[in-house]
Amino acid sequence: MSKTKLFCFPYAGGSAASIYTKWKRLFNNSIEVYPIELAGRGRRYCDPFYNNMEEVVEDVYSIIKNEIETTDDYVFFGHSFGSIISYELTHKIMEENLKKPKHIFFSGNRAPHRREPKNIHHLPDDEFLQEIISLGGTPEELLREKELLDLYLPLLRADFKVNDTYSYVKREAKLDCDITVINGRQDDMSITDITEWNLHTSENCKFFMMDGGHFFINDKTEDIIKIINHTLEVE
Repeated sequence: MSKTKLFCFPYAGGSAASIYTKWKRLFNNSIEVYPIELAGRGRRYCDPFYNNMEEVVEDVYSIIKNEIETTDDYVFFGHSFGSIISYELTHKIMEENLKKPKHIFFSGNRAPHRREPKNIHHLPDDEFLQEIISLGGTPEELLREKELLDLYLPLLRADFKVNDTYSYVKREAKLDCDITVINGRQDDMSITDITEWNLHTSENCKFFMMDGGHFFINDKTEDIIKIINHTLEVE
């Protein structure tokens, strides 16, 4: 039986391997999880940070291009920063006339045209860190260990630079696959910010809201995976 490949993209500062590898045991046997590690973290710790979203997309495209050309079906999941990577990467794939994803799961972010970057990447360390803490999801042990924090802050700052400087460009072509949008009820975004994701696809769009703030995925992992399993079962 052929498997659907699920390419997973991390939030800013996150390691895809650390976030998504533990998800594998919860998926149906028909789904194969592929955490996509970005530069500057995990096994790619020595790779230079990105300067902009174009560099992220080109890098990720080069990583998955052969995989998507040789698989029957594949889907994307991205949380926060990862959702914008998924969105821009899919447009890149469409422009290159490659096989499109079967489905995209956008998690923890506004529709691209309604994004409101905070422009925090240039702040002094103390102020920048306070902004990060306010989002939640930062491990307490990291905040207590200065040496770890000193290693981690440059990566966070680089990712937020990419996020802050990303500029949405309206395209004539919409995404031509079904999409699912998942968000936390206590996250700082309006219903319109969320529902206008439906403007970005010519196909079906479903919405799910979960208890929690921006990092609801840490507490609602099983619920998210149930949504993905069920969605891919019925398609």
